[in-house]
Amino acid sequence: MNARAQFIRTMASRAQFAFAVVAITAICHGADEPKSASNDHPPNIVVIFIDDMGYADIGPFGATAYKTPHLDQMAKEGRIFTDFHSATAVCSASRAGLMTGCYPERVSILGALSPKANVGISDNEVTLAQLCRTRGYATAIYGKWHLGHHKQFLPLQHGFDEYFGLPYSNDMSPLQAEMIDMPPAAAARKRESPPLPLIENNEVIDPAVNPEKLAQLTTLYTEHAVSFIDRHKDQPFFLYVPHTMVHVPLAVSDKFKDKSGAGLFGDVVMELDWSVGEILDALKRNNIDDNTLVLFTSDNGPWLNYGNHAGSAGPLREGKGTMWEGGYREPCVMRFPGKIPADTKCDEFACTIDMFPTIAKLIDADPPTKNTIDGKDIWPLMSGEHGAKSPHEFFWCYYDGELRGVRDRQWKLVFPHQYRSLDGKPGGRDGNPVPYKQLKTKEALYDLKSDVGEHHNVSADHPDIVAKFEAEGEKARAALGDKLTGRKGSEVRPPGKVAE
Repeated sequence: MNARAQFIRTMASRAQFAFAVVAITAICHGADEPKSASNDHPPNIVVIFIDDMGYADIGPFGATAYKTPHLDQMAKEGRIFTDFHSATAVCSASRAGLMTGCYPERVSILGALSPKANVGISDNEVTLAQLCRTRGYATAIYGKWHLGHHKQFLPLQHGFDEYFGLPYSNDMSPLQAEMIDMPPAAAARKRESPPLPLIENNEVIDPAVNPEKLAQLTTLYTEHAVSFIDRHKDQPFFLYVPHTMVHVPLAVSDKFKDKSGAGLFGDVVMELDWSVGEILDALKRNNIDDNTLVLFTSDNGPWLNYGNHAGSAGPLREGKGTMWEGGYREPCVMRFPGKIPADTKCDEFACTIDMFPTIAKLIDADPPTKNTIDGKDIWPLMSGEHGAKSPHEFFWCYYDGELRGVRDRQWKLVFPHQYRSLDGKPGGRDGNPVPYKQLKTKEALYDLKSDVGEHHNVSADHPDIVAKFEAEGEKARAALGDKLTGRKGSEVRPPGKVAE
């Protein structure tokens, strides 16, 4: 029996016992005694995960060109996190971090898995959905999975009861060539890609998503999410909504087409904001609002070379595909009435990998003991505990197997590496990207509390901090390796591989 199976069997037995105790207690107190939803079962968990959204792309983080009223209200009723990060700055890897609580390098899911990939999330990893299932939760995902498209890697094989969505990114298909006027060579390459499938549970229900269907996906995901809430209001649930948007090619339904006054990108964000409102309304309508944690964030920063079809990292440096702050620092709003203080903010460092142990604590589930989990419990930060600080002594800034830096609550040491940049030039227009320039950086130290844009290298002023962070980098390389230095990590776990 593998580690995951043993963990699930143990936790399932524990969950059955726990629910039996709850049932007996209810009988002893009398069937007529009224109960609030918050006393019936552990809290519901809703994770709304946007694709390629920049730090400054919603109202609570500075967007002004279009309106995001539901996210604005969510922030007023909850807490924003100004130093919240995805595990890394690219699609599949960042989702692996969220689902497992681990650095992507630890679980060997790197980059963005293509339709030709023969690897995916391993059966030996425990996902957030499997963790929640041990406590009797219903689980569902509506949106982009991107942790392997073969059946053995799909959500139903990794803890989810329901799945509706895309197996990978919408640009990994001929859609871009169909939707915009691309240069002939680029269009030819896109048309060589396989059609984009839409999957329900384990079955392909549409083998070739067309532009019209792509424009309906935000609505379809939202309708599925609301239905799931309505159907599971009387039991604990974990709902994961990883939207396809704002990943290119952009598409929006007629409800929001030309409504923002800020072009297609603004229309798309407004529709995502509408989706948030629909989910929050469903929680309120079903009287489970005060027993539900809702997290809104993104998988990585904006794909800047797409210009007006990309978002903004605001004051942060660079975007998607880099480990400068613009690549992996994300807008984050959390809401849990009565548990997370309303209209507040947290400036402490936190990360998507922290949601695994934090949710485990909230629902009284034990994380797996055989597999190392890198995330930390951040409930003190979420609940606004006085004086709470980030539980991370260090965070390892990995991208595609390269250790590009190490940071803590204040400082960030960047190691020498090559990165992509527009180098001050404007991005593309209307869905066509411009090429990046490859730049190189030397080792540099930044004080992120006073220099969030990473403009001023202060390594000469703080040699002791540089030495400390260099030593931490060596620990990271020993554990998880580093392509930049040719190191192999001793704690790397293999990915899942397609069964022969």
